[in-house]
Amino acid sequence: MVRKNSRFLIYIVACSTIGVLVGGAAYSADLNRCLDAAVPTNQCLTQDPVLRTLEGMTFGLIAGAGAALGATWQIWQKSK
Repeated sequence: MVRKNSRFLIYIVACSTIGVLVGGAAYSADLNRCLDAAVPTNQCLTQDPVLRTLEGMTFGLIAGAGAALGATWQIWQKSK
């Protein structure tokens, strides 16, 4: 039982970490693309880049944890 719980924890940590990295990189790239535009929008100029990147990391964390839960649920259903 301990082995299954540790596997579950590893899935959540791995997927959440990957989600944080991908989410932060995606939002950072989106912000850079917005700033490099010929005519940047007013919203693009007024948002805080650090806050925007943290927002992306948060969404990535939630998406990664959700993916881990879905993957472990599917594995659990197949093992029954």
